[in-house]
Parts: sequence; structure tokens; C-alpha cells
Amino acid sequence: MGRGRAKAKQTKVARELKYSSHETDFDALQRELSSSSSENSPEDDNNGYEDPYDDGYDEYRR
Repeated sequence: MGRGRAKAKQTKVARELKYSSHETDFDALQRELSSSSSENSPEDDNNGYEDPYDDGYDEYRR
């Protein structure tokens, strides 16, 4: 019984997002992108992603 209301609300939100026009602040986007790229160190080549399957022996495998 509760699924109908939840689905209707999700549909309403999805339609609002799809058909509404939002103003994009490109200056704020540029500031955010430039500040996040300067925070990463050059040695951090995986951008904070840690591979759960990495056991440290990849360089020895063929």
C-alpha cells in the first residue's frame, strides 16, 4: 500500500528534474573543479579509490 505513494513522489520529482530549467553557475563550477584538482597530490593517481582486490602483487603477475 505504501509503495504507490513513494513511486508517485519519485515520478513527480523525476519529472520536475527533467523538465525544469535550472540556471548553471559556471563560475562556481569552475572554482569547485579547480580547488578540488589542486587538493590532490600528484602521487595520488587513483583519486582516493582503493581497489578492494588489490593485493600488492600486480606488478609481479603476467
